[in-house]
Amino acid sequence: MRRLLLSNDDGVHAPGLRALYEALEPHARLRVVAPDRDRSGASNSLTLNRPLALTALDNGFHCVDGTPADCVYLGVNGVWDERPDLVISGINHGGNLGDDVLYSGTVAAAMEGRNLGMPAIAMSLVGSRHFDTAGRVAASLVGAADQLSLPPRSLLNVNVPDLPWEEIQGFRVTRMGYRGPAARPMEVRDPRGRLRYWIAAVGENADDGPDTDFAAIEAGFVSITPLQTDLTQRAAIADVQGWLDAFT
Repeated sequence: MRRLLLSNDDGVHAPGLRALYEALEPHARLRVVAPDRDRSGASNSLTLNRPLALTALDNGFHCVDGTPADCVYLGVNGVWDERPDLVISGINHGGNLGDDVLYSGTVAAAMEGRNLGMPAIAMSLVGSRHFDTAGRVAASLVGAADQLSLPPRSLLNVNVPDLPWEEIQGFRVTRMGYRGPAARPMEVRDPRGRLRYWIAAVGENADDGPDTDFAAIEAGFVSITPLQTDLTQRAAIADVQGWLDAFT
């Protein structure tokens, strides 16, 4: 039976992680390694300034006092003798659309699995109600994962509309959309009168064309976006070389 490693960034007690576990338990051998608290927005950070604690919980899950990437690193790379066949991160409480993937701990957990040589999927629900729908989507994808061939160092970013299963319109392969600049931070005063700042909401959609993840969700489709870890902008290499040659 296929071995799956499950992780997330919302924390080991998050309802989305439980929903993912329940949806996949009939289909695979599961190991859960997730942060001990909400680590949303942690992106690909690793904890390098202290050792990590891996704690077994009564329900069989394991938690780590670190980041999502820490969790997958420990789950894949040496804590257990058996390596997983597939890493799945989620189900995130809220979408990871467009530029969100640069900050997302959900995507980062899947990316860490991919960096360690595992096929990987990041799962997000664009809302907070229908985790059962996202679980059914995850089970469908896992059931067909053996037939998928991706280029090296790539993964799937899956976003599911917050709808009952019977209202899902289907599946679309999409590209990342883009958001505009984020809002200014919100100023607040702490109880001692000191000025503090809350990071504000994400920017409005700047590119939500018909082939984007934004458009698919808006139309009621599951969005599946292949991502790559190589961020090189190859189209700019010649321009940068010309600019460099001009003053060196």
